[in-house]
Amino acid sequence: MAELPSQRLKHALDFVLDLSALQDAGSFAKYVVNGLPQLVASELTTLSICDLNSGVRRVMSFPENAISLDDQQCFNRLMHEHPLVRYHSQHPDGGAWRISDSMPMQKFKRKEIYGDYYRRIGIDHVVAVPIVSNPRLVMSFVLNRAGHDFSDRECELLNRMQPALANLYRVTSMTARLNREQESQLSSLTPRECEILHWVGAGKSDAQIAAILGLSARTVQKHLENSYVKLGVENRTAAAMFVRGKSDRIDS
Repeated sequence: MAELPSQRLKHALDFVLDLSALQDAGSFAKYVVNGLPQLVASELTTLSICDLNSGVRRVMSFPENAISLDDQQCFNRLMHEHPLVRYHSQHPDGGAWRISDSMPMQKFKRKEIYGDYYRRIGIDHVVAVPIVSNPRLVMSFVLNRAGHDFSDRECELLNRMQPALANLYRVTSMTARLNREQESQLSSLTPRECEILHWVGAGKSDAQIAAILGLSARTVQKHLENSYVKLGVENRTAAAMFVRGKSDRIDS
């Protein structure tokens, strides 16, 4: 295990702490792709999402749009022989991995994927940091550069960060999914149900809400019962917290 200077570890920790404040997967991915080169030098950094069943990769890059459609199609054609894709699809617990960890670089440069893809984009050395890896899907942050390979110290820093990156990706993805589900639930409410829940959130009783809206207390209760079913909650307190929490996120 390579020793790491305390200052580099501090920068990595600050980076991860900043990431933890993000609440959607898109912002998370963009922040990492743009920020990783400040920690480990990289001429091209990507979030690479390889669907091994379909043989298609989706990619977010920094610099943006650095990979042309022709290059992307070339990668798709050769994806299954890529040494990093193969390694991480077969080693779900694998950490940061260089091409040179799989084979000597002289051997790699005789491969079709080097001649048809990496030579074209001007890259010699690659290291991938997986956040999802299984036989069907390999999702990694990938750092690419020409000239000299990634050092053991650089890989150790990426390995230290990898568990946090993977966990934060899962959290942001889950948050985004929950937000979509909540949006769907809220959209199912009628205008009257939304109005009543607004007053519930303001601390009004059924009788007070009935007086404000010119309804009977029983009608207010019936609207609330319908709202509970649509929101998947059991009582007025939970419904009020659901609506108030969504409103707070929108306001912020």
